[in-house]
Amino acid sequence: MQLDQAVNEIEGFLLWEAEKDRARTRAEEFCAGLPWLTDTQRREVELRYCQDQHQTSRAYLERIATRSAALRTEYEGVYRALRRRLITAFLAGTVAVAALAALAAVGMSTR
Repeated sequence: MQLDQAVNEIEGFLLWEAEKDRARTRAEEFCAGLPWLTDTQRREVELRYCQDQHQTSRAYLERIATRSAALRTEYEGVYRALRRRLITAFLAGTVAVAALAALAAVGMSTR
């Protein structure tokens, strides 16, 4: 289980770094449309744009993670209920077959 967790953490890190790169690219594109900015102003606007995008992305990812956990809990509950039903049906079928076999054996012995 530790390997899966490590892979998930690495994947999460890489996805977050990609998101940061996209935010930087969008900030640069945004500032390219504002040619009157000085270099200092451009850096400040890019920085604020990236910070805002990071906050938005983090909030979005937290909502997704919360919903994901809720769905997982719900689906695990449904899976357990279905498994119980399947086991109950299997056991009932086994009991029915055993009862029929016993009745058949009793019927054969009385002849």
